Amino acid sequence: MIVRWGLAELPGVLEEVGAERPLLISTERWRALDLPVAGRFHGAQSHAERTGVEAATEQAAGADGLVALGGGSAIDTAKAVSAATGLPLVSIPTTYAGAEWTAYFGTRDAATGTKGGGGGAHLAGIVYEPRLTLELPRGESGGTAMNALAHCAEALYVLNRNDEADLHALAGAALIGTWLPPVLAESHDLGARTELLRGAAEAGAALAGSGLALGHAMAQALGGRYGLPHGALNAISLPPALRYNEPVAAGEIARFGEALGTDDPVGRTVELARLAGFERLRDLGVPREDLDEVAEATAQRPAMRLNPRPAGPAEIEELLESIW
Repeated sequence: MIVRWGLAELPGVLEEVGAERPLLISTERWRALDLPVAGRFHGAQSHAERTGVEAATEQAAGADGLVALGGGSAIDTAKAVSAATGLPLVSIPTTYAGAEWTAYFGTRDAATGTKGGGGGAHLAGIVYEPRLTLELPRGESGGTAMNALAHCAEALYVLNRNDEADLHALAGAALIGTWLPPVLAESHDLGARTELLRGAAEAGAALAGSGLALGHAMAQALGGRYGLPHGALNAISLPPALRYNEPVAAGEIARFGEALGTDDPVGRTVELARLAGFERLRDLGVPREDLDEVAEATAQRPAMRLNPRPAGPAEIEELLESIW
């Protein structure tokens, strides 16, 4: 996959992938941004709602490529369109979610409150432009960065972990742990934003080379049911997932801690989540009486297949209770 830094690189990347009439898939937030695209779709919705995916797919008729601009929801929308049409996709991420690195995607059905997805997106390139993150609100900055940190942590102990993905995971964790606090303290620090984006890119590469596990499964089940921000849910779900997996992955979690510069990686993830403004599920409006059903949904998530320690609904409900 082609990876470039700086928005000025976009025309060259599009030329390399053979996209002369690309369709932009984004949100209203980026309508005014001048880009070398032939068509524009600004209807991407949170959690890549299926109605948005269907509308974007329809508008892609006649395009010879796709450009995704935005966070995970916009990029997942574009990946779903890419999978459906076979069009090559170039992503310009404006958050730290890391969706640009994986061919699979999540979608949400608002009518049923469930999260599905698929794979097969035709990833062709990524263009990183740190300046596009300068106006990212504090909650989205912290949440998506914590999502990236969860990618790093889980990559180290998923069942199909590997040495190459580990290198990306450790590099990403070190960068995120170092640069997230400065970004939260001063959102317009371009240098800090650039380094945090580099950390997120490493985390994305780790995710692409390994996979997801318990923490993400919990976040996905909660996000599908309530439509809550995926980053915030990962920030809250990562610490209990680390605690649960520690009996079988102590060495891997210790390596994660070393990258963060601490001998208490669980405690450090809690600190970073709180610094970003996330602590309890109840703060996000999750009803306690639903936790048993959320646990059932979590246990069925594909990410659970790669978790190093089996967890059924009863164990997952206990973890959800611990963060409610």
